Amino acid sequence: MLARLHRSILKALPLPFVAAFSVLLFLLLMQFLIDKLPDLVGRGLPPVAVAELLTYSLAYMVTLAVPMAWLIALLAAFGRLSESRAYVVAKSAGVSLPRLAWPVLVVGLALTSGMAYFNNEMLPEANFRLGGLWRDISVSRPEFALEPGVFYTGIDGYAIRADTIPPDSSGLLVGVTVFEPRSANGGQAVLTAERARIQTQYGGQRLTMLLEDGEVHQRKVNRGRGEPYERLQFERYRMAFDLSSLGGFERRSRDGGSRTDRSMRTSQMLAFVDSLDATQRQREVEIAETLAWRARPKADTTALDDDSFAALAQPIADASPPIPAPPPDTSTALIGADRIVLEGLSNAARETVYDLALDRAAAVQSETAQIASAAEWDERRSTRYRVEIYKKNSLALACLVFVLIGVPLGLSIQRAGVGLVATLAVSVFLFYWVTLVVGEKLIDRGFFPPWLGMWVANVLVGALGIYLVIREMRDPAWRDPIRALAGRFAKRGG
Repeated sequence: MLARLHRSILKALPLPFVAAFSVLLFLLLMQFLIDKLPDLVGRGLPPVAVAELLTYSLAYMVTLAVPMAWLIALLAAFGRLSESRAYVVAKSAGVSLPRLAWPVLVVGLALTSGMAYFNNEMLPEANFRLGGLWRDISVSRPEFALEPGVFYTGIDGYAIRADTIPPDSSGLLVGVTVFEPRSANGGQAVLTAERARIQTQYGGQRLTMLLEDGEVHQRKVNRGRGEPYERLQFERYRMAFDLSSLGGFERRSRDGGSRTDRSMRTSQMLAFVDSLDATQRQREVEIAETLAWRARPKADTTALDDDSFAALAQPIADASPPIPAPPPDTSTALIGADRIVLEGLSNAARETVYDLALDRAAAVQSETAQIASAAEWDERRSTRYRVEIYKKNSLALACLVFVLIGVPLGLSIQRAGVGLVATLAVSVFLFYWVTLVVGEKLIDRGFFPPWLGMWVANVLVGALGIYLVIREMRDPAWRDPIRALAGRFAKRGG
């Protein structure tokens, strides 16, 4: 009987998993298209490039869709087992929950291993290729490279800037400034407009910009007559830019190129983090050596008592009248192990000594501050890479953690309807995802170390799953926690 139950459970998993995975992937893809489609349609891009862009974008969607689809499949399979009373019969025959669910645990472990490989190897490569494709599009189509508040100089001689680029309207720019190149007589024009619309023509060989409600500021150079300034207002002004020098869309080599934390494999990130740690240790040694340099007794301090200091201070001392010897408690300074006596020196000579000491202290402080600033920057980079490493593995481990919470929750459902299964799955995954995001924010603010912030979601969901498993093993008659909780609130309200 146990073998038949195992087979029925395993047979019940693929259909809801594939259905949930397809629906989730479709929803995520629609979200991507809503966000990016206005930037892709009407730009003259070949269909192969658009298809390649969508394919590479599916990688991060798979990372999110697989754990949630797996949770839905678990709830549906074990909910159907509970609804058919097969679990009650198995319990009556002495079959424990671990013996019933161990095949699912094995499947979850295999899924976790597969997702760990996907997240650490395939996802970074997809992100790297996706970034390269976007760069190719930006180079061949200037409108892709426009960023709010940044001058675009990809067209020879021109500089184009827009204050705002609304994401919901293709080709619309708000608050436009255009610097035209200098003409043959040395003049230059600056155009400003409240808004403008851009579009490519002739297969992307020409860019047209229609400026509305703006002004032209132009300075003409006239020899011997000064530099007159002109200001013209316009309602509409059309500009055309030749893009033939930029060429059409062309895929460039993917070899080389810089990689970020999102496009590096885990092995590469680990090596990079190790190099940053080694650099940090070297900087700590440099700071210690820099601070110790101040206290070196034989470097510069002994020169204050011998002929070299006399040669340095004597010209100034001869130019100043001698002053009475100061009191002992204010005329001496302790530098390292030597006691330097400044008695008998003039004001000018004493100021020279003080200036040398201040310059030396300022140099040490500046050098130490530069080393500390570089160390702080590398520490932030190291933290960012560690977060990415833990995050990829945490999402992979979620497939195994969801077994702990999906099995007892599925067995607690009396009627495994699609609505209830979806509600439970969305609630659990939403809690998991929010906890993961909050953990990442707390890492950025320095409250959590990277490992804790990225693993806290798995720890909390896993602890809740272990509690439900123990309760299910101790109380087989326990059913439908959602309905039981609602009943308790209803009784209290009455």
